[in-house]
Amino acid sequence: MNESVDQVHPLDSYLREERIPHIWCPGCGLGTIMGGFITGLLKSGLDLNKVAVVSGIGCTGRAAGYLKLDSFHTTHGRAIPFATGLKLANRSLKVVVFSGDGDLIAIGGNHLIHAARRNVDMTVICVNNFNYGMTGGQLGPTTPLQARTTTSPYGNTEPPFNIPYLVAASGAVYLARWTALHVRRLEKSITEALLKTGFSFIEVISPCPTVYGRMNRQPTGLDQMNYYRDHCVIKHGIDPKEAAITQEGPIIIGKFIDLVQPGQGAAASVPETSKVASSR
Repeated sequence: MNESVDQVHPLDSYLREERIPHIWCPGCGLGTIMGGFITGLLKSGLDLNKVAVVSGIGCTGRAAGYLKLDSFHTTHGRAIPFATGLKLANRSLKVVVFSGDGDLIAIGGNHLIHAARRNVDMTVICVNNFNYGMTGGQLGPTTPLQARTTTSPYGNTEPPFNIPYLVAASGAVYLARWTALHVRRLEKSITEALLKTGFSFIEVISPCPTVYGRMNRQPTGLDQMNYYRDHCVIKHGIDPKEAAITQEGPIIIGKFIDLVQPGQGAAASVPETSKVASSR
């Protein structure tokens, strides 16, 4: 018996179907990561009408346009100050920054460290694919030593940022790192981070087979996922200084920091009298 069956994915209602198909390359980890974000968000029990997602420019920045939430696609490197403004204007919002390593760690690095220093009440999800994937695969501040990119064809000679160490030193109250392979653990961390008051940060290592993978003998998404399987080591609670990533060494993943700080966030502690009355 032939019956037509509507193919409905359980997360379809949380996506802007009019924007589909997406622009991400085959093998990219962003679809998996965004699915993990939606699932983690649903498990948090937060009111979706009070969630705002902010992104900057880059491959990851496109996620804001695909999510059926209040979302804002901002200018390059300015996602965190925009998100800070949202939180200051409306403290009832749960503000999430969902962007890439080039946007958050390179041009937006100054905003990152000061938002963490101020303990602004937001969750930042940084998808790290080790290069500027959208603009041609150039060297970035997170590219591992000796890794090849289109602008470092003989290998990177510049020490990269250890993102967890940078964010921990700046004052984050929640800090974790996972990969696109560890999606269930990522979902759990996203739920925890969303329910945290203060500045929470999750780094997600993601495949970029089209440029970074191709330049480093991992030309498919599966090649890069296999690399994560073989090279990732879970170490919860370690000193983030030990989480540096090298081209040949292990990738340390896990939940590194989960603190409760007095004051719990600059944006959350703004006096009521500083709020602009809507009647003005």
